[in-house]
Amino acid sequence: QVQLVESGGGLVQPGVSLKLSCAASGSILAFVAMGWYRQAPGKQRELVAIITSHSTNYAGSVKGRFTVSRDNAKNAVTLQMNSLKPEDTAVYYCNAKAVVAGETWDYWGQGTQVTVSS
Repeated sequence: QVQLVESGGGLVQPGVSLKLSCAASGSILAFVAMGWYRQAPGKQRELVAIITSHSTNYAGSVKGRFTVSRDNAKNAVTLQMNSLKPEDTAVYYCNAKAVVAGETWDYWGQGTQVTVSS
């Protein structure tokens, strides 16, 4: 059993920075990718940023403002969010992907609320 635990959400004003952290515990697998998704009220969950051993990808709306990084030794991933905007308000979910017997398994954290408001 794999658990992903997030921390770092909160209520902030537009323009400030916030850092989200996520650490995996339990039956640690060799994750092929780790990253972050978010879901705003009334909207579908969307990819924010994902990092593999070869690449890093960002949603267009956060490119240049958010930075995802990974600590493989700790099975942890962070999301540094700068210049936050009200439209960044959402529940942010940590995600880890593992390949088991040729199939990709997705693991999710419980979510952390980020609210950007003046």
